[in-house]
Amino acid sequence: MPSFCKTRRVKPLDSFIIQFRGLKPGIHRYNLQIDKTFFNHFEQSEISEGDLTVHIDLEKEERMLLFQFDIDGNVTLPCDRCTDPVTIPIHGNERLIVKFGEAFQELDEEIQIIPESETSFDVSPFLYEYIHLLLPMKRVHEEDDKGSSSCNPDMLNKLNELLYSRTQDPRWEKLDKLRGTKDEG
Repeated sequence: MPSFCKTRRVKPLDSFIIQFRGLKPGIHRYNLQIDKTFFNHFEQSEISEGDLTVHIDLEKEERMLLFQFDIDGNVTLPCDRCTDPVTIPIHGNERLIVKFGEAFQELDEEIQIIPESETSFDVSPFLYEYIHLLLPMKRVHEEDDKGSSSCNPDMLNKLNELLYSRTQDPRWEKLDKLRGTKDEG
Protein backbone atom coordinates (compact mmCIF):
# COMPACT_ATOMS: atom_id res chain seq x y z
CA MET A 1 0.00 0.00 0.00
CA PRO A 2 1.36 3.46 -0.82
CA SER A 3 2.86 5.24 2.16
CA PHE A 4 0.45 8.18 1.89
CA CYS A 5 -2.45 5.81 2.68
CA LYS A 6 -0.92 4.84 6.02
CA THR A 7 -0.50 8.36 7.35
CA ARG A 8 -4.05 9.69 7.16
CA ARG A 9 -7.61 8.54 7.53
CA VAL A 10 -8.48 6.91 4.23
CA LYS A 11 -11.77 7.19 2.38
CA PRO A 12 -12.63 4.02 0.45
CA LEU A 13 -11.07 5.10 -2.87
CA ASP A 14 -8.34 7.38 -1.52
CA SER A 15 -5.78 4.62 -1.94
CA PHE A 16 -6.30 4.86 -5.71
CA ILE A 17 -5.19 8.50 -5.80
CA ILE A 18 -1.48 8.54 -6.60
CA GLN A 19 0.37 11.56 -5.21
CA PHE A 20 3.13 12.27 -7.70
CA ARG A 21 4.19 15.79 -6.74
CA GLY A 22 7.42 15.53 -4.79
CA LEU A 23 8.37 12.13 -6.18
CA LYS A 24 11.84 11.93 -7.65
CA PRO A 25 12.17 10.97 -11.31
CA GLY A 26 12.32 7.21 -11.74
CA ILE A 27 10.17 4.17 -11.02
CA HIS A 28 7.85 4.02 -8.01
CA ARG A 29 5.89 0.87 -7.14
CA TYR A 30 2.45 0.60 -5.59
CA ASN A 31 0.37 -2.42 -4.62
CA LEU A 32 -3.37 -1.95 -4.32
CA GLN A 33 -6.22 -4.28 -3.35
CA ILE A 34 -9.60 -4.17 -5.04
CA ASP A 35 -12.64 -5.62 -3.33
CA LYS A 36 -16.42 -5.17 -3.17
CA THR A 37 -16.02 -1.64 -1.79
CA PHE A 38 -14.28 -0.55 -4.99
CA PHE A 39 -17.09 -1.75 -7.27
CA ASN A 40 -19.78 -0.24 -5.02
CA HIS A 41 -18.45 3.23 -5.91
CA PHE A 42 -19.36 2.81 -9.56
CA GLU A 43 -23.04 3.07 -10.41
CA GLN A 44 -24.56 0.18 -12.34
CA SER A 45 -21.48 -2.01 -12.01
CA GLU A 46 -22.25 -5.53 -13.18
CA ILE A 47 -19.45 -6.80 -10.91
CA SER A 48 -20.82 -7.43 -7.43
CA GLU A 49 -17.59 -8.54 -5.72
CA GLY A 50 -13.93 -8.81 -6.45
CA ASP A 51 -10.65 -9.86 -4.97
CA LEU A 52 -7.92 -8.37 -7.13
CA THR A 53 -4.36 -7.23 -6.63
CA VAL A 54 -3.03 -4.39 -8.75
CA HIS A 55 0.71 -3.82 -9.05
CA ILE A 56 1.51 -0.39 -10.42
CA ASP A 57 4.87 0.72 -11.72
CA LEU A 58 4.84 4.49 -12.05
CA GLU A 59 7.74 5.93 -14.00
CA LYS A 60 7.93 9.64 -13.29
CA GLU A 61 9.59 11.76 -15.92
CA GLU A 62 9.88 15.53 -16.11
CA ARG A 63 6.89 16.06 -18.44
CA MET A 64 4.90 12.87 -18.02
CA LEU A 65 3.91 9.87 -15.91
CA LEU A 66 4.02 6.33 -17.30
CA PHE A 67 1.77 3.86 -15.50
CA GLN A 68 2.12 0.09 -15.96
CA PHE A 69 -0.74 -1.86 -14.35
CA ASP A 70 -0.62 -5.59 -13.62
CA ILE A 71 -4.10 -6.78 -12.58
CA ASP A 72 -4.66 -10.24 -11.12
CA GLY A 73 -7.51 -11.87 -9.19
CA ASN A 74 -11.20 -12.79 -9.43
CA VAL A 75 -14.48 -10.97 -9.86
CA THR A 76 -18.04 -12.12 -9.26
CA LEU A 77 -20.90 -11.21 -11.55
CA PRO A 78 -24.16 -12.78 -12.77
CA CYS A 79 -23.88 -15.83 -15.02
CA ASP A 80 -25.11 -15.14 -18.57
CA ARG A 81 -27.08 -18.39 -18.55
CA CYS A 82 -28.58 -18.85 -15.07
CA THR A 83 -28.00 -15.41 -13.45
CA ASP A 84 -26.48 -16.98 -10.32
CA PRO A 85 -23.17 -15.43 -9.23
CA VAL A 86 -20.16 -16.80 -11.10
CA THR A 87 -16.52 -16.11 -10.24
CA ILE A 88 -14.35 -15.19 -13.20
CA PRO A 89 -10.52 -15.08 -13.06
CA ILE A 90 -8.99 -11.83 -14.33
CA HIS A 91 -5.41 -11.20 -15.38
CA GLY A 92 -3.95 -8.55 -17.60
CA ASN A 93 -1.53 -5.71 -18.12
CA GLU A 94 -2.37 -2.20 -19.18
CA ARG A 95 -0.42 0.98 -19.81
CA LEU A 96 -1.43 4.60 -19.31
CA ILE A 97 0.55 7.70 -20.27
CA VAL A 98 -0.25 10.92 -18.44
CA LYS A 99 1.23 14.09 -19.91
CA PHE A 100 1.21 17.57 -18.42
CA GLY A 101 -0.53 20.37 -20.31
CA GLU A 102 -2.91 23.27 -19.84
CA ALA A 103 -6.18 21.40 -19.25
CA PHE A 104 -7.68 17.95 -18.83
CA GLN A 105 -7.88 16.14 -22.16
CA GLU A 106 -8.10 12.56 -23.36
CA LEU A 107 -6.03 12.07 -26.50
CA ASP A 108 -6.91 8.38 -26.76
CA GLU A 109 -7.56 5.41 -24.46
CA GLU A 110 -3.88 5.27 -23.53
CA ILE A 111 -2.89 8.96 -23.31
CA GLN A 112 -4.34 11.52 -20.91
CA ILE A 113 -3.35 15.15 -20.42
CA ILE A 114 -3.72 16.80 -17.02
CA PRO A 115 -3.01 20.40 -15.95
CA GLU A 116 0.53 21.09 -14.77
CA SER A 117 -0.92 22.35 -11.48
CA GLU A 118 -2.17 18.85 -10.52
CA THR A 119 -0.38 17.06 -7.69
CA SER A 120 -2.13 13.68 -7.82
CA PHE A 121 -3.84 11.32 -10.24
CA ASP A 122 -6.85 9.09 -9.58
CA VAL A 123 -6.31 5.68 -11.22
CA SER A 124 -9.64 4.17 -10.02
CA PRO A 125 -11.73 4.93 -13.15
CA PHE A 126 -9.00 3.49 -15.36
CA LEU A 127 -8.72 0.33 -13.25
CA TYR A 128 -12.50 -0.06 -13.35
CA GLU A 129 -12.43 0.16 -17.15
CA TYR A 130 -9.42 -2.17 -17.50
CA ILE A 131 -11.08 -4.82 -15.33
CA HIS A 132 -14.22 -4.72 -17.46
CA LEU A 133 -12.17 -4.96 -20.64
CA LEU A 134 -10.49 -8.10 -19.24
CA LEU A 135 -13.83 -9.86 -18.72
CA PRO A 136 -14.52 -12.69 -21.17
CA MET A 137 -17.34 -12.31 -23.70
CA LYS A 138 -19.12 -15.39 -22.32
CA ARG A 139 -19.57 -15.43 -18.54
CA VAL A 140 -21.02 -18.78 -17.51
CA HIS A 141 -20.35 -21.43 -14.92
CA GLU A 142 -17.78 -24.00 -15.99
CA GLU A 143 -18.76 -27.53 -16.88
CA ASP A 144 -18.33 -30.27 -14.28
CA ASP A 145 -16.21 -33.44 -14.67
CA LYS A 146 -18.96 -35.10 -16.75
CA GLY A 147 -19.22 -32.19 -19.19
CA SER A 148 -22.50 -30.92 -17.75
CA SER A 149 -23.16 -27.31 -16.95
CA SER A 150 -22.70 -26.36 -13.31
CA CYS A 151 -25.31 -23.62 -13.67
CA ASN A 152 -28.32 -23.55 -11.37
CA PRO A 153 -30.31 -26.66 -12.45
CA ASP A 154 -33.66 -25.09 -11.51
CA MET A 155 -32.99 -22.14 -13.80
CA LEU A 156 -31.81 -24.41 -16.64
CA ASN A 157 -35.00 -26.48 -16.29
CA LYS A 158 -37.10 -23.33 -16.37
CA LEU A 159 -35.29 -22.07 -19.49
CA ASN A 160 -35.79 -25.41 -21.25
CA GLU A 161 -39.44 -25.43 -20.21
CA LEU A 162 -39.96 -21.98 -21.69
CA LEU A 163 -38.07 -22.86 -24.84
CA TYR A 164 -40.17 -25.94 -25.59
CA SER A 165 -43.54 -24.66 -24.37
CA ARG A 166 -43.46 -21.51 -26.46
CA THR A 167 -46.19 -21.41 -29.08
CA GLN A 168 -45.57 -19.52 -32.25
CA ASP A 169 -47.22 -16.14 -32.62
CA PRO A 170 -49.79 -16.32 -35.46
CA ARG A 171 -48.35 -13.13 -36.98
CA TRP A 172 -45.05 -14.93 -37.55
CA GLU A 173 -46.86 -17.86 -39.17
CA LYS A 174 -48.40 -15.47 -41.72
CA LEU A 175 -45.01 -13.90 -42.41
CA ASP A 176 -43.46 -17.34 -42.84
CA LYS A 177 -46.17 -18.20 -45.40
CA LEU A 178 -45.49 -14.97 -47.29
CA ARG A 179 -41.77 -15.62 -47.24
CA GLY A 180 -42.34 -19.22 -48.38
CA THR A 181 -44.39 -18.15 -51.41
CA LYS A 182 -41.86 -15.46 -52.22
CA ASP A 183 -39.00 -18.01 -52.12
CA GLU A 184 -40.91 -20.36 -54.44
CA GLY A 185 -41.62 -17.70 -57.01
